[in-house]
Amino acid sequence: MAGRITELPLVLIELEENNFHLVLEGKLPGKKTAFWIVDTGASKTVFDRNLEDCYELVENAGNEEYQSAGISVGMVETQVGQLKKLKFGPVKMKDLKVALIDLSHVNNIYQKYRDIQISGLLGSDVLKAYGCRIDYQAETISFYKKPLKR
Repeated sequence: MAGRITELPLVLIELEENNFHLVLEGKLPGKKTAFWIVDTGASKTVFDRNLEDCYELVENAGNEEYQSAGISVGMVETQVGQLKKLKFGPVKMKDLKVALIDLSHVNNIYQKYRDIQISGLLGSDVLKAYGCRIDYQAETISFYKKPLKR
């Protein structure tokens, strides 16, 4: 694989004994800090619909599925949004399509352990597109500078 690699630090958060989440810090428009759970089990990237100033609603064109299950019981009401801008270190993403759901329940859990607000879950769609590699020992994630072509 060709391309420049950017390695960024992850924060390993233990929610319960031996129950870990990897969290990546990013930036939203207006230099707003955004914390993202790196979720290799999520097929699509998810964003908190309560952060209205960071996305635009879009029609779900084509066959893409944007239903969310797994982070709570049953299916979750989902809309499709497009993030205006998102940065992870020098990695810049524009017009990223995301599933929009209410992440209040996730943030309620996190408030018990850390004073951070989760903006979204970085899913396999982005992780694959950027050829991401996670190093659990070093607690880092590597991105290729530009998304890989499929």
